[in-house]
Amino acid sequence: RIRGLRAHERASMSLHMSALLPAASRAAAVGARVLAARPSAANSATLRAAAVRRDGAHRARLFCASAAVKEPEVAAKAGTDAPTPTLAWKAAIDFKRIKENPDAIQANADKRAAPCDVAKVVSTYDRYQALNRQCDEIREKRNANAKSMKGKMEADVRAALVEEGKALKDQLAAIEGDLNALEVELQVEGQKIPNDTHPDVPVGGEEMAVLRREVGAKRDFSFEVANHVDIGERLGMFDFGTGSKVCGSRFVYLTGAGAMLELALINWAMQKVVSKGFKPMVVPDLVRQSTMEKCGFQPRAENTQVYNIESSELCLAGTAEILLGGVYMDEVVDEKQLPIKMAAFSHCFRTEAGAAGASTRGMYRLHQFSKVEMFVVSTPEQSDALHDELIGIEEEMYRELGFHFKVLDMSSEDLGAPAYRKFDIEAWMPALERYGEISSASNCTDYQARRLNIKYRPNAVDGKKQPLAHCHTLNATACAVPRMIITILENFQNEDGSVNVPEPLQPFMGGLKVLTPEVVAEAK
Repeated sequence: RIRGLRAHERASMSLHMSALLPAASRAAAVGARVLAARPSAANSATLRAAAVRRDGAHRARLFCASAAVKEPEVAAKAGTDAPTPTLAWKAAIDFKRIKENPDAIQANADKRAAPCDVAKVVSTYDRYQALNRQCDEIREKRNANAKSMKGKMEADVRAALVEEGKALKDQLAAIEGDLNALEVELQVEGQKIPNDTHPDVPVGGEEMAVLRREVGAKRDFSFEVANHVDIGERLGMFDFGTGSKVCGSRFVYLTGAGAMLELALINWAMQKVVSKGFKPMVVPDLVRQSTMEKCGFQPRAENTQVYNIESSELCLAGTAEILLGGVYMDEVVDEKQLPIKMAAFSHCFRTEAGAAGASTRGMYRLHQFSKVEMFVVSTPEQSDALHDELIGIEEEMYRELGFHFKVLDMSSEDLGAPAYRKFDIEAWMPALERYGEISSASNCTDYQARRLNIKYRPNAVDGKKQPLAHCHTLNATACAVPRMIITILENFQNEDGSVNVPEPLQPFMGGLKVLTPEVVAEAK
């Protein structure tokens, strides 16, 4: 499907509600067919989620990646009963740089509160290098031994050479086993090291986040503010009862104006990002665990937010960032193609286990929601400017809707392992009496690209080809639907229970300007 999209990327695209509704329906139908086509898995598999350890922060986080470290898979070495650890994939970590700058890299990890042992990584790397050199020496001896057996010679001389060759072979096999184990240890420990940190990132916990700018002001209400749940239920937008009955807690049926508002937000957001040069996509809901790990998430960790599909290598994606990151996995692109800008509509799935309190009521923290995500693949020289561009697009969108919000430069301890720098946008939510995160924009530099194996070929210099280099990746939220609905309902509510529809969304709502509850409509 991706190849088909690339082949037709020059075709003009017109996004509107009538186009998106069948697309969204098709995406849901395809997902259902995928699961239905696997009866054995469907009958025996269950969605499982480990409890999430929360650090008690008052501000809800969206989906924060951490170092993708897992226990290596175990396989039996041929001809023996001894299990040998194997790696499902390898990250292209720059161990030489770590060895040359151990103190700086440990200090960087410490200020991000990332548990890793750089000294252990360096020590393991030294042992790995020494053993690798020893393997090379034995291989040279084997090659010399093989060459020496060419031609005529006495039988006893040949026999001695054969015995020497067998001994070298056995010696090499033993050392290669140790080398493989060391490589596994090196990857496991090395992947715990987070990305570098931008020098302007404030150091400390989330309370140290720096305000970049504040847009708009809090609305002065002349009546008692209602929360989004009460507003939505009066307007017939939400059905939490049916969601709970059919699916369990933290699921909702969007009905009537609620369903129309979600589709309006998605269409509006996609139209905006396409106008900024992003290629639109609708991506699958399921993804390989290995792809998720390469993006910096932990689908199999104890504190995971990921729903795993039992007896399968698949899991439910928590963000389209993972699916978009995988588009150019194991590929090389020419520098002239960069930057590559993609945007996807997707469903997102989060366990949200362990979360409690008033801030989790209603739409604020659901197990499933819709989102439009932006993703960029770039050269290292382009990524800082693109990061500013992404946060600029988000600000422009929320200004158009009339939101009051803050733009924050997030602190070092609030960065996931992949992020070099992260900007968050928090909108004022009157009923909650606080700001809530509605989007973020992260520059992950080459952290994800080294794991996804995304490289580019620099332009030739003086006619000479340049060596391949790892790309940079960036991601940003264009529209996380539930948080947007909360912000709209609580900020644009009226005393009679109606809600004004932001002007940019009205064309996607059939021209509707005001959402009016049935009781008010009957009274009029």
